[in-house]
Amino acid sequence: MTKKKYGLIGASTLLALSLAACGEQEEDAATTSVKTEETAGAEKSGQGEDATEQTITYLGEDYVLPAEVNNIVAASLESMEDAAILGVKPAGVLAIADAIPTYLATDLDGAALVGDKFAPNNEAILALDPDVILGSSKFTEDVSEQLNKIETMIPYSHISTNWKENLQLLGQLTGKESEADTIIADYDTKAAEAKEKIGESLKDKTILVLRIRAGSVCVYPADVYLNPVIYEDLGATVPEIITQTKAQAELSLEALADINPDYVFVQFDKSENTDNLTALDDLLDNPIFKNIEAVKNDQVFVNAIDPLAQGGTAWSKVKFLDAAIENLLN
Repeated sequence: MTKKKYGLIGASTLLALSLAACGEQEEDAATTSVKTEETAGAEKSGQGEDATEQTITYLGEDYVLPAEVNNIVAASLESMEDAAILGVKPAGVLAIADAIPTYLATDLDGAALVGDKFAPNNEAILALDPDVILGSSKFTEDVSEQLNKIETMIPYSHISTNWKENLQLLGQLTGKESEADTIIADYDTKAAEAKEKIGESLKDKTILVLRIRAGSVCVYPADVYLNPVIYEDLGATVPEIITQTKAQAELSLEALADINPDYVFVQFDKSENTDNLTALDDLLDNPIFKNIEAVKNDQVFVNAIDPLAQGGTAWSKVKFLDAAIENLLN
């Protein structure tokens, strides 16, 4: 072999090595670019391994929280009910009559008291060093502003139709997403089965849910309080009075007599009627009330579930669905 041939082979080899090196450099550059984009995305979303914050989206709004959520203050009865059914132990909860509400006391035992639903105690909440505060969508702007100075406050919805989003939020915060999904799926299955079984028989029946507050008999819109269980989940016909109701509204006995319902669920708690503790007895003993069809046929159900139940939560819906099925099938 001549020196010229050796030279050609050497040049070819050098060219091949050079091209290979370029290819590797381009591949490395591409890999580095991808990793940089991924890292930037992770940092932007707050979900990287070393991230100190995370962003939670709830009902269309974003909330920035610590990457790890351990201390939760449930500063609303709605979030307390969801904590109870999901098996979550908040660091702090609200009090009624200076104690955890009786119907939630066992599930929330050990939580510190942080005021009541009208006035959460900012100092008590601050002392718990919360990672997030689950407040209420009913809070005034002033209350919300003060709580957000302590830590991010998520205004937990009091609207019944948001119950699934509420439960899924708490599940996401506590690593109990699958448990939340199971509760929702089980409820939907039971409601669908009940609707198929008794829904048709309710079409020509009038059903009302009444709540006595401050001594007055109140009704709510079809999508508020316990009403969605009756009208949406079980398929009962929505009475005209409920269709016309836009918020909690007082119902006179004369108007109740005109409606003449076939079934009546009455919810009454003394803590909501401190100035008229006999309001329930007064209603049940009233001659006008005694003359409606529901009373005549023994279809009046007092406190079918705990009277402090908020209505638009997983706890309330699960309990009330069972009570409604039992009483409407009797």
